[in-house]
Amino acid sequence: VQLAESGGGSVRSGGSLTLSCKASGYWDSGKYCLAWFRQAPGKEREPVASIAADDSAKYAGFVKYRFIISHDHSRHTVDLQMTNLTPEDTGTYFCAAEYPGNGHCVLFAKFYDYWGQGTQVTVSS
Repeated sequence: VQLAESGGGSVRSGGSLTLSCKASGYWDSGKYCLAWFRQAPGKEREPVASIAADDSAKYAGFVKYRFIISHDHSRHTVDLQMTNLTPEDTGTYFCAAEYPGNGHCVLFAKFYDYWGQGTQVTVSS
């Protein structure tokens, strides 16, 4: 499985960005988890959101209704719409994928076997 992110960039505080990730290669349309993680300089990678094949989504607490994760079954893509961005949202955002046997997703990095290269998001004050 290959994952390719796009959509990163630089915005001012309060601005918006939409990140996209496309999966190619193996694809299990029945049971998959697609997720976004982020990593700020000097900090550990942290989960942002995940979405399962059944459309169930999970969000990290800091998201606070500012981000929306969505996916396209047919295009094998997952998007992350981010609004009201703050400088604390600055970091490299990674797309991740997994195909769990029970179809349930978790917001835990070690759960995911497939990762993209990341896309940079910079929010200035």
